[in-house]
Amino acid sequence: MENTEKSVLFEQMPVPQAARRLMIPTILSSLVMVIYSMADTYFVGRLNNPIENSAVTLAAPVLLAFNAVNNLFGVGSSSMMSRALGEQDIDKVKKSSAFGFYCALFCGILMSLFCTAFFEPLLHLLGADAETVAATAAYMKWTVLLGAAPSILNVVIAYLVRAEGSALHASIGTMSGCILNIILDPIFIMPWGLDMGASGAGCATFVSNCVACLYFFVLLFVKRKSTFVSIMPKDFKWKKEIVKGVCGVGVPASIQNLLNVTGMTILNNFTAVYGPDAVAAIGIVQKIYLVPMQVAMGASQGVMPLVGYSYSAKNYKRMKETVLFIAKVMVPVMVVSSIFCYFRAGWLVGLFMKKEEIVYYGRMFLRADSLAMTFLAVDFLAVGVFQAIGMGKKSLLFAILRKIVFEIPALIILNMLFGVYGIAYAAFVAEFMLALCAVWMLRRIFGSLTAAAGA
Repeated sequence: MENTEKSVLFEQMPVPQAARRLMIPTILSSLVMVIYSMADTYFVGRLNNPIENSAVTLAAPVLLAFNAVNNLFGVGSSSMMSRALGEQDIDKVKKSSAFGFYCALFCGILMSLFCTAFFEPLLHLLGADAETVAATAAYMKWTVLLGAAPSILNVVIAYLVRAEGSALHASIGTMSGCILNIILDPIFIMPWGLDMGASGAGCATFVSNCVACLYFFVLLFVKRKSTFVSIMPKDFKWKKEIVKGVCGVGVPASIQNLLNVTGMTILNNFTAVYGPDAVAAIGIVQKIYLVPMQVAMGASQGVMPLVGYSYSAKNYKRMKETVLFIAKVMVPVMVVSSIFCYFRAGWLVGLFMKKEEIVYYGRMFLRADSLAMTFLAVDFLAVGVFQAIGMGKKSLLFAILRKIVFEIPALIILNMLFGVYGIAYAAFVAEFMLALCAVWMLRRIFGSLTAAAGA
């Protein structure tokens, strides 16, 4: 590889500068994505109709399931691309990106067809009852039945573009769709606009994802002679090396998200017992919680290309320096976020809905979740390292520990003991236990790499 801007970024630029260059655009785009996600909840909440707001909450597990595909082909392909760049194998970079793109496109179409065929059973599985089923169906027709493919491709292409160091372009593409969604939401949702309610929120999401995809297609066409990212059919190859490399990281990452879907579905069903107000409240809290969560995830995802490149180039010192830099930055940020959310919980929930019962439930849920924020950052960092260096089995282990071993049992036990109050603290228990595991596993990995380098 020539001494281009990409090689300067990955090999020569000081770690803090390189990390910031990759991390900041990713965090900004993640925050804009959160704002656009919160916009649905906010403007639907302005209708002061818990049923409409519950529709957005109940549909969330299916939208989260899209992330399973995003992680399978976005995380999997980008990880392989970064490692291939470290090995200076440009052909593998192109084939990895093409494989991720076309598989994501196929899965998006397949998910739309599957959800269409089993729409009514799916609605009931999500916890929709006689009161909420119509609004939930209207929202999901736009976001799922029509919107699965553009929603998935939007995220996957951003991963592919970011993998070669173009974090700014990846962020611009993502943010273009998000900003448009924020603009369209009130027009489609509110009575003074098209008065579509939750259905309008879904329609705005669909249109914005289509626009974001269009941006990426134009970008790749304009940069076709300088980018290593390929979506050309000729570069799509079903080769064992490509499939194994992408799926080795992508499958565990996908399973992680499917387990998150399972956990959210169980949580929504447990919460539904306490009525629409509790469901609406936990939906609002989930949106608020996305802000610190996406900051932590954005930092982890942003530096993945640098970690993966350094690992493949056997520059373990630079790799370790990158991980420690992110930890030193993110832990204080999450501590401050935790304190703010704990003491301003009621005010934050009240921004979305003023109903006293919803604010009551929301304050309780958000205070519990705020205790988990710092530990969440550590967990995301560990998973990001595993994915970047191709240790898919370790990221899968973390996914199993988070949901199956820690969170779901805690949810069941705490609900039995303390009712709705217990539900709120299940995530904190899981993230705290997982953070202990994360620190131990990262110390072991870097210890073994240091020993190998010295041998």
